[in-house]
Amino acid sequence: MIRFEHVTRRYPPGIDALADVSFTVASGELVLLGGHSGAGKTTLLKLLAAIERPTSGTVLVNGQNVGALKRAALPYLRRKLGLVFQDQKLLFDRNAFENVMLPLAIAGFPPKDAAKRVRAALDKVGLLAREKALPIALSGGEQQRLAIARAVVSRPGILLADEPTAHLDPETARDVAAIFHDFHQVGVTILIATYDDALFAAGASQRLTLSHGKLSS
Repeated sequence: MIRFEHVTRRYPPGIDALADVSFTVASGELVLLGGHSGAGKTTLLKLLAAIERPTSGTVLVNGQNVGALKRAALPYLRRKLGLVFQDQKLLFDRNAFENVMLPLAIAGFPPKDAAKRVRAALDKVGLLAREKALPIALSGGEQQRLAIARAVVSRPGILLADEPTAHLDPETARDVAAIFHDFHQVGVTILIATYDDALFAAGASQRLTLSHGKLSS
């Protein structure tokens, strides 16, 4: 499902955000990615989504070398991935329904089918009653749940999340973690960068720990 083979990501003037990283994630696994601030967690997730390219080594997703994909192929890759980053990139001039609809509209889904998918995703994260609310009217936890709904509306096989419970109060963080566990239960492969190990430990099959760009044993 996911394989890193001796992956290095170097930034000028020669700083390795990741250095010779190798690991494998099987289909259906829930994997926790830990490490100090600046350890390379976000870079690793961005390489998986082909937001960035490796300086050397190979990143494989479903057997496909994503680091070698042409720009025209990237939208097809990202339809198979759900992305939840700390910068949620919600559109604050569109309501909750319209935010979640966006990836389906871009992919050309028929409007009626797309609307059903959007409402199912909003219902899954407990926001169906707020579908007409603008993001500014939502709490921080609701905004995070909205970002998750948008990430999963295309029903991806892989879900990537970067600190999805950061800056949330404990109760809201538990609610968000429960959403990820629910997706794992139905077979979605999940890779979560998090400091909150206890929230996600149940069901996790492995933990990868980065230290200054290298996987620590």
